[in-house]
Order: sequence, then C-alpha cells, then structure tokens
Amino acid sequence: MTKKTILITGAGGQIGSVLTKTLRDTYGANSVIATDIRSTELGDGPFELLDVLNGNRLHELVNRYRVTEIYHLAAILSARGEQNPKIAWDINMDSLFNVLDAAKERNLKVFFPSSIAAFGPNTPKVNTPQDTITQPTTVYGISKAAGENWCQYYFLKYGLDVRSVRFPGIIGYQSLPGGGTTDYAVDIYHKAILGEDFTCFLGPDTRLPMLYMDDAIQGVLQLMSAPKDKLSIRTSYNLAGVSFTPAEISAEIQKHHPDFKIHYAPDFRQAIADSWPQSIDDQQARQDWNWQPQFDLARMTADMLSHLQEQYLVGVEKG
Repeated sequence: MTKKTILITGAGGQIGSVLTKTLRDTYGANSVIATDIRSTELGDGPFELLDVLNGNRLHELVNRYRVTEIYHLAAILSARGEQNPKIAWDINMDSLFNVLDAAKERNLKVFFPSSIAAFGPNTPKVNTPQDTITQPTTVYGISKAAGENWCQYYFLKYGLDVRSVRFPGIIGYQSLPGGGTTDYAVDIYHKAILGEDFTCFLGPDTRLPMLYMDDAIQGVLQLMSAPKDKLSIRTSYNLAGVSFTPAEISAEIQKHHPDFKIHYAPDFRQAIADSWPQSIDDQQARQDWNWQPQFDLARMTADMLSHLQEQYLVGVEKG
C-alpha cells in the first residue's frame, strides 16, 4: 500500500495553517509537506517555499517527496481580488492548472476549495441548491466557478480524483482575517476581546452563510477519506454551517461582553456580499459522505471568545 504523503499549497493561510496541523496530527508530521510563497511557522514537519505559478518547482516537490495527495489552498480571496482582478485571475487559475497537471502526471488525489462566491445575484439566495445558476460577479467567484468545472473536466477526461467543497465564510481563532468579504465575522471577535468597538464594512442585516473552522476542517477530512464510488459531485459540494447577520453576531457577543459596541460603515464589500447566498442547501454532502456540522452561532461564539481570551492573555504574559 502506498504511503500517504500530502502537499499543501497556501499552508500559511487561514485554512491552510489549521489544516496543516490537523493533517500532521492525523498522519504524522513528516507525511505533510507545507508550502507557501513566504516562510511561515507551522510547527514540526517539512516546509518548502513554493510559488504556485512555478509549475516546474511544484513538479520537483511532488517527485522528491513522492506526494500522493495535494490540497490546493493558495488563492487570492474576494475583496483583495477586486483590487487587482487580472492578477487574481492569473494566480487562481494558473496555479490550479499547475496542480491538476502535476496530479494527472502521477495520478494524485486533489482537494480544491471552491466558495459560495461561485454563485451570483441570479442564484436563489435562500437554501441555495447544489445545482443552480452560477453567474458570479467577482473575479474570485469567476475563478472558483471555472475551477470547479476544470476539476470535473480532469475527472471525466483523465479519471483524476479531484474533490471539492464550496466553503461559506470560515470563522476561526487560529489566524487573522485574510482578505475575504466574510472576514468581518472573525475580526469582530478580536475587537470584542480587546474591549474595542467594531466598525463593520457590511450593513446590519446582511445575512451570509458561515462555517466554524473546526467544522470546515472535519468536512475536508471526511470528504477526502470518503470512498470514491460514494461521490456524486465532481464540481464542488455545497457546505453549510450557520447563517447570521452582523447584528445577530454582535448580539450574541454582547451576551458575553455586554459593553461591546458595533458601528456600520458599508464599503465596496457590501455589493460583493449582496451577490452571495443567505443560506445553503447541503443535503448532497450529507447524503454522500455523512456531512454534519457541529457548531451553531451560540456554540461558535462561546468557543471563539474562550480561545481568543486565552491567546491574548498569553500574549500579555509574554510581553
């Protein structure tokens, strides 16, 4: 049996840093090669500098470490992508082709994260179906919708085992926001712990689907370990956790920190959020590989605040 060896691109990012640790805890530190465009501290285990636009370097690492799976997390996110659309398109798409081609050459399993950004203003907003209109209006969303179809193409044409989920906003205490439109729901907890007011770049009633980091990571691991013949979706599975508005999350935080205050100053990210779903139908993932999130808004808020309180206390003690 071939030894599982995993390579992660974008390992220093919001999801990548947590996924790297979890995979190393699961399969052993030396079985997970973390890569990123800049050096980053990710604990024990091999780390390699990698610009995902350098296909030759990617092939070299895949061959040297005898990689069996690639988790391709490197990407330019929604808000940052709108500031440099052409660069975001080039990075998001060319890097995916490099990964798919390297995987095709050695018949590797691939994880590709898509996003609710693949939907658009014409997509049904409530309980967005698995199969529906995808007409995204951001370069990030366009790259994700195209990426989903390229993943399916490589599966149908070459038999490549590519697996994907459409992530909603990801909320976690492990890293700082990374340039996404849903990142207000991470930053707001930091401000609450620090005793600061929070100014939200979305309006109070902007409802978006979110997923706690613990659920997101478990979902990825579940999907990647599911039997191949159980998977009916080769574009990307809908994934849902909990949907809420800035007003609702601030009210939940105020149960723990009554003096917390939120202000609203919507900017260009409001239009991005308005083009996205408010809630997601993920029945296909539940049916095919038993997906089941564990965190609702109340449980997530309590856990986030507890972990961040601990982190900031440690920081003060070190300082």
